[in-house]
Amino acid sequence: MGDIKLTIDNIEVTVPEGSTLLDAAHAAGIDIPTLCFLRDVNEIGACRMCLCEVEGARGLVTACAFPVSDGMVAHTNTERLRESRRKTLQLIVSDHNMDCLACVRNNNCELQKLCKRYGVTDTDYYAGKKNSFSVDVSSKSIVRDNNKCILCRRCVGACENLQGIGVIGANNRGFDTYIGSTFDLPLAETSCVNCGQCVAACPVGALYEKDSTAEVKAALEDPDKFVVVQAAPSVRVGLGECFGLPIGTVVEGQMSAALHRLGFDRVFDTNFSADLTILEEAHELIDRVQNGGALPLITSCSPGWIKYCEHYYPDLLPNVSSCKSPQQMFGAVVKTYYAETMGIPVDKIVSVSVMPCTAKKFECDRPDQDAAGVQDVDYSLTTRELGSLINEAGIDFVNLPEMPYDSPLGDYTGAGVIFGATGGVMEAALRTAVETITGEELECVEFTDVRGVEGVKEASYNVGGLEVNVAVASGLANAKKVLDAIRSGEKNYTFVEIMACPGGCVNGGGQPIVDSSVRNFVDVRALRAKGLYELDKNKPLRKSHENPEIIELYKSYFGEPGSEKAHHILHTKYVERKVNKDF
Repeated sequence: MGDIKLTIDNIEVTVPEGSTLLDAAHAAGIDIPTLCFLRDVNEIGACRMCLCEVEGARGLVTACAFPVSDGMVAHTNTERLRESRRKTLQLIVSDHNMDCLACVRNNNCELQKLCKRYGVTDTDYYAGKKNSFSVDVSSKSIVRDNNKCILCRRCVGACENLQGIGVIGANNRGFDTYIGSTFDLPLAETSCVNCGQCVAACPVGALYEKDSTAEVKAALEDPDKFVVVQAAPSVRVGLGECFGLPIGTVVEGQMSAALHRLGFDRVFDTNFSADLTILEEAHELIDRVQNGGALPLITSCSPGWIKYCEHYYPDLLPNVSSCKSPQQMFGAVVKTYYAETMGIPVDKIVSVSVMPCTAKKFECDRPDQDAAGVQDVDYSLTTRELGSLINEAGIDFVNLPEMPYDSPLGDYTGAGVIFGATGGVMEAALRTAVETITGEELECVEFTDVRGVEGVKEASYNVGGLEVNVAVASGLANAKKVLDAIRSGEKNYTFVEIMACPGGCVNGGGQPIVDSSVRNFVDVRALRAKGLYELDKNKPLRKSHENPEIIELYKSYFGEPGSEKAHHILHTKYVERKVNKDF
């Protein structure tokens, strides 16, 4: 492909053939406003905010979809265009709940920013009939408020194009159009997997997570409760964005300090239980390979993927690892081993997690997640919710001196932290499985074939004479490709990692929301993942089975991976679900 030369607002620019006018404007340092456009998610040119003038064209063109051509002359900032954008915004806000102060996206709303940019202050300019909707709070993870919806369809694109599920879409026509589910079912009664990619895609406050901060604050204020918190790998490369730090900034020590200042009695690290997960999962893999279990073994860390499998691929549930996710393993260990060791009554412990994921809220209430007879994890907060708590407490996060995590249950290896990136679970498991099978120390612990943000990655390794074929899929539309290949017999994998969110947990539905003006041109997933791999690289221990706290846990409590006690506390079962019917 060749290059295209064109002029935009009197600026000459050269871009690759196949670029859109929006791409070319970005290359020239010009920001064309968009609302509906989200690269690789929703590219329908429906909102008309990006209309531009192209000399020789019959009318205004949508920059997000209009291909550039050699010698093109375009204008993006004429009075005609500014007036068109103002009218579009006025029409949108005429049927929009403008109670901005009460909105979760206040000061981080793309509609709000554009209204300010174009001087739209009269929300009643096109006053008339307004739609009114009841707020759907049925889901354990996600709230839907169609009173805030602007019909951009980015949530629809996320659900259909990224995840291949399509539980929401446009219903009715004209002024009566709204985004809803099949048969207007409440979200909880659909096959929604709670991944939150719709939330991350939404430019306004029409979709957001179920807020658990009030319950957590109440627990922290209760002198009778012992409140522990765990923080997931990806949170440490996302949380800084809540405070203006560059995307992917590692804030591990500041996060620990902030959690201590918020009043948690113990601040632990989910990376610890990621290491624990690897020992159990690697043992499970080896056992199936050597003793004839269902293959491929498929990872179980992503609750969105698990629910998807229960709905759409129940025949493959025997292939899914019985290991609880790191979140749930940690909660189980806290309420068994830690409670017994420290002499703390289980009913006094409140177990909180901070996750990059909205589906983790659903996971807390799953059956068989109660090793001590009570919920393993009581409340799961998103990265955004933690940012809100820190901000509310008046903590100067950026300038916080770093603090370590509490021990035990706070130390981790490099293998534990890369769980947050797609391919990370696979790589961590391979580090342990290879050394366990061969009895030899790895010369290089980095399995780079499974790294990167590609939707599907494959690799083969010869491990002690055994051919191990692996696959990594992120985003459920990509998972479907892998699962269909397994079903048909087209592929013969030994081990498969699946993450519900494209790019893995670094791009989870609970991470800080990135404005489309950035997300359309920057790979947020790669920037956040880079921070995790740097943490891994700098750890003195990089294999889960070398974690001294994990070694002690098995020595003093579990005995060995896969033991009866370990299986009772650290493993779970799955349920078959129907599509768009039943929970």
